[in-house]
Amino acid sequence: MPEIEYRVPQQRRLVTELPGPRSAALTERRRNAVGAGVASSVPVYAADVDGGIVLDVDGNALIDLGSGIAVTSVGASDPVVVKAIQDQAAHFTHTCFMVTPYEGYIAVAEKLAELTPGDHAKRTVLFNSGAEAVENAVKIARVATGRRTVVVFDHAYHGRTNLTMAMTAKNKPYKDGFGPFAADVHRVPASYPFREGLAHDGTPISGAQAAQRAIDQIDKQVGAHNVAAIVIEPIQGEGGFIVPAEGFLPALVDWANARSMRSSSRLVRPPASGVPVPGACAGSRTSMSTET
Repeated sequence: MPEIEYRVPQQRRLVTELPGPRSAALTERRRNAVGAGVASSVPVYAADVDGGIVLDVDGNALIDLGSGIAVTSVGASDPVVVKAIQDQAAHFTHTCFMVTPYEGYIAVAEKLAELTPGDHAKRTVLFNSGAEAVENAVKIARVATGRRTVVVFDHAYHGRTNLTMAMTAKNKPYKDGFGPFAADVHRVPASYPFREGLAHDGTPISGAQAAQRAIDQIDKQVGAHNVAAIVIEPIQGEGGFIVPAEGFLPALVDWANARSMRSSSRLVRPPASGVPVPGACAGSRTSMSTET
C-alpha cells in the first residue's frame, strides 16, 4: 500500500488550554447568532481537518474520533474527494435531478448496485439525510403492501423527524417533549448478545431464538398481516454498537419475505429487500453491515 501524505502532522499537540482564546470568542459569537437547540460535543472550533487530526482555530491538534459522526470514513479532506468536488462545482452545483437530471446521479446508483450484496436487480434513490431516506422507505413499503404498521427494534436510532423519532428508541436527547409522534410504529426486542439472558436450557440465546422472540411479539401484538415493513440497523450505533447474534437478520428477512413484507435495513439494502437504499452504506468496499 502506498504511503499516504498528509498536510497536517498526524499527532496530537496542545498549544493552549481547551478551549483556546479563539474558540472561546467563537462560543460568545455563537450564543448571539446560533439557536441553543444545536449542541456540540467539544468546545473547540475546527480550522482544518486532515487524516485523523482536527486542527482547531487556536492551533491545537486533536485526534478526530468523531469523523462527522462516522461519515468521513475516507478522511475529511481526501485529495481525490476534494478534486471531485472542485471539478463538479466548476460546472454546476445544483439542478435538482427531478427537474434537470445528470449523469452523476446515475453513476452513483450504478456503483451502489455494484458494491452492495446480492445478485438481484437493484435500484437506488438518493436523499438529503438518513431520516429522509427512512421516511421514504416507509412510504414505499406502505404503498407497495397496502399496510400501515412499521416494526422497529429496541435501542434503535432512525432520525429526528416526527416519524423517525417515533421509530427511535431513546427518549433523551432525541424525543423528550417533542410528541405526539406518528402512529402505527411498533417496537420489539432485538438481539443483544452481550446483555441477553439465557435460554431455558441455560445456553446463550441464539440469533434464531432472538428473531423468533421478536416474531412472536409481532404476531401477537400487531398481526403479521398488518405489517408493511420491518426497519432495522444491521449494526446498531446509538444503542451501544450492538452486533446481533448470527442468524438473527436472515431469520427476520426470511419471515418478512414469506409474508410479503418489506424488510428494510437503515444502512444498506439487505438481500431480497423491496425498498431502496435508505442512508449511507456501512462497511468497507467489499464488506457491508448486512453481511453479519
